[in-house]
Formats: sequence, C-alpha cells, structure tokens
Amino acid sequence: MAGVHGLGWFGIVRLGMVQAAIGAMVMLATSLLNRVMVVEYGVAAAVPAALVAWHYAVQLTRPLWGHTSDRSHSRTPWIVGGLGMLALGTLLAVDATVMMASPGIMAALVAITGFTLIGFGVGMSGTALLALLASRTSVTRKPAAAAICWTMMVAGIVIAAAVSGANLDPFSEARLAIVASFVVLGAFALAMLALRNVERNTPPVEQPKPDGRALGFAEALRQIWHEPEARRFTFFVFLSMLAYSMQDLILEPFAGFLFAMTPGESTQLASVQHGGVLAGMLLAGLGGSLYARRFGRDMRLWIVAGCLGSAAMLGGLAMAATQGHGWPLRANVFGLGVANGIFAVAAVGAMLGLASKGAGAGEGARMGVWGAAQAVAFGLGGLAGAVLVDQLRAFMASDGAAFQAVFATEALLFLAAALVATGTTLVRAPEPEGLTA
Repeated sequence: MAGVHGLGWFGIVRLGMVQAAIGAMVMLATSLLNRVMVVEYGVAAAVPAALVAWHYAVQLTRPLWGHTSDRSHSRTPWIVGGLGMLALGTLLAVDATVMMASPGIMAALVAITGFTLIGFGVGMSGTALLALLASRTSVTRKPAAAAICWTMMVAGIVIAAAVSGANLDPFSEARLAIVASFVVLGAFALAMLALRNVERNTPPVEQPKPDGRALGFAEALRQIWHEPEARRFTFFVFLSMLAYSMQDLILEPFAGFLFAMTPGESTQLASVQHGGVLAGMLLAGLGGSLYARRFGRDMRLWIVAGCLGSAAMLGGLAMAATQGHGWPLRANVFGLGVANGIFAVAAVGAMLGLASKGAGAGEGARMGVWGAAQAVAFGLGGLAGAVLVDQLRAFMASDGAAFQAVFATEALLFLAAALVATGTTLVRAPEPEGLTA
C-alpha cells in the first residue's frame, strides 16, 4: 500500500470506511432523532433544527483541530479522538431525545452537550482525516479518492438509516437506545479497524513544509487568508455549499404542495436525487483520474460543469413551480443530483490538491478553513431556504411563486460559484497512472 505514489486504492477505501462511519453516526443525530423528537414526542420542529444548526456552528473550530494535527507527529490520534467524541455525543443525544418525553432543563442541557460533542467530533475527526488523505494521496488519484470517500460516506448514511429503520418498529425508548448503540458501536469499531496502521505504513507524498509546525494558529490562519488562491477557494466553497444546501428542507414540501405527492412519494423523490448524486460523484471521480490526459487535468472543468448543471436543473425546478404536473419532475431532480455530485466531488478533489500547494501552513489548517466555510454554509443554507419559502408563501399568497423565487436564488448562487471557480488555479495533474494498488 505504501510507496512513492502514496496511498494505494485499498488504503483510500479504508479511509473511506472511516468517512462512512462518521456519516452513519451523524445520520442518527440529524435525521433519526429529529423525526423522533417531532413525531413521537411532539417537540417543536424548531428545537431539533436549532440543535443541528448548533452542531454546524461548533464546527467553526475545524481550523484549530486541523492546525493542531499539523503540529503533531501523527494525525491518527486526532481522528480517533474525534470519533470518540462523536460517538459519545451521539449517545448523549439519544438520551436527551428519550428525556424529551418529559421535557425540562435537564433534557435541554443533555441535548446541547450531546450536539456540542457531535460538532467537535465531526470537526476534529473529519478535518484530520481529510488532511491525512491530502498528504498521503498522489495528485492523479485525488479526484477518485474524493469520489470514493464521499460515495462511502453516503453509503454509510444509507446503511445506518436502513438498519435503524428496520429495527425500530414497534417504537419504544428501549429499542431506540439499543438500535442507536448498535449503530454507534458498529461504526466506531469499523473505523478503528480501517485506520489501523494506514498512516504508519504510508509516507507523505510530499515532504512536510519546513515551517508548518512552527507557525502559531493565528499566524497560520493569516497566512492562508493572505494567499489569493486559498481565499478565493474559501469563497467558492461557501457560495457553492450555500446553494447546495438551500433545497434540503424544501424539495419534499415542494413536491407535496405543487405535485400532490404523498409523503412516501416525496421520500422516493429524495432517493432519486441521492441516486443522481452518487452517479455524479462516480462520473467526476472516474473522469478526473482515468481521463486526466485531456479533460480531467484541470479540476475547474468539472467544478464549473457541475455548478452550471446545478443552476440549469434548479432553473428547471423554478419552471416546474409554474408548470405543475406536466413537468418531468423525477428526471429534473435526478439531473440536479448528478450535477450536484459532479461539482461536490470535483471541489473536494481540488481541495485535496490545494491543501498541499501553499507555503507554511499545513494541510490540516487549510482543510479546517474550508471545512468551517462548508459547515457555516450548510447551517445557513438549510435554514435560509426554509425561512424564505415560508415568508414568500405568506407574502405572495402563492406556493408556486414562492418556491420559484427560492430555486431561482439557488441557481444564481451556483452561477456565482462557477464564476469564482473560473478565476481559481485549481489542481492540474500530471499524466494519469494506472489503477494499480
């Protein structure tokens, strides 16, 4: 697995398993517990929404975790420590959910503590993991590495959701605790097995920067922000992820209000979108690595194509808001997923490459800055999309016009992100190497 080319494909898949474990545990807190609080215990929907937003806010600490891992001799302890915090926070969040059957100050304190640990855990483990992947993966394999890790993260979410859903009925507090504990324990154990000796047996592709460990945290952040490429890429990450997340909470209500879809049908529509995302991820990952000789050498092509495709598909949804039942909604949503997957994987592949390009500050600090921008965008995007739809529906007295305005806003954000990306010198890879381990 080791060698001058860094991680082999099996090593990349092993790190992808760690990403899958992170996704599985986060799914419990942000999806399953959200539903249980609102439906089974009658908690106001704003409560779990605020807790999820708080876990994103806590991830503003990502640059600190990344910089700290840069200054240490090994990133593995930071990944393990973050996974431990994530596991503990998830179990505390389960306890808090059960306590909400009789809400009080203690339930609120346990919930805030749990989601705080989840945010810290995701920030610490995720940032150190991406920094390890960036420093141990050759340039030609980074697009495929991004696709593998993000595809496996989605797979982790899907598997955890399927296991939880299949074993929660008939619902009881004891069953919830057992199922959640099983998912958390399984995910943590899988991550520990996947991590074993990966870092120790694989030398960095590039030598560490001579002054990277000597820089203080504030100085590292100033240095990153003073680099035009790093600063511009941070703007791109924020804009694109803001656009990406704005439709998270409104797509299913859109299908229900304007296409009269049942809850089951709208859930199937969401699965169509996720299927498109996976297809787009695989297309961008394979294209970036296998066809680097012509098109994949500059990641901007894939990023801009994904952003423009996303804008076009959102424009289609804006038209669907006025056309109604005659519009090919499933095809439109699948196309949106494909475009989202292309831009997301291409952006992460470029991120892995840019993390190793700058002088001074290490991969961890850079990944932390971009991870923080992504977390803020995700927190704001979902909330902004839902609030805008609610306010516009009341102001315009028209469901179609309200959703049309929000989808059009998302499309404009994607166009702005594409414009920012065109001015950024992203990863340009050498000739591609074969798919050998």
